[in-house]
Amino acid sequence: GASTLGNTSRKPTNLSIDNALLQEARALNINLSRAAEDGVKAAVREARADRWRLENAKAIESSNEYVEKNGLPLDKLRPF
Repeated sequence: GASTLGNTSRKPTNLSIDNALLQEARALNINLSRAAEDGVKAAVREARADRWRLENAKAIESSNEYVEKNGLPLDKLRPF
């Protein structure tokens, strides 16, 4: 499906954040919305990668088993 990670529209959202962390972030003039968005983007990327690995684990395992038994395809054509 289409990625929404690059979408520039914003929606107001309520978040609960540790009070001490919130105070320190504000004291350091950190843009809380941008920092939260960056953290959510990272979490989405990680979750997508995890899902991809799970969905493709069987195919990867099968490919690795083939290479272990038969070597790399076209290996005899490599000049090294």
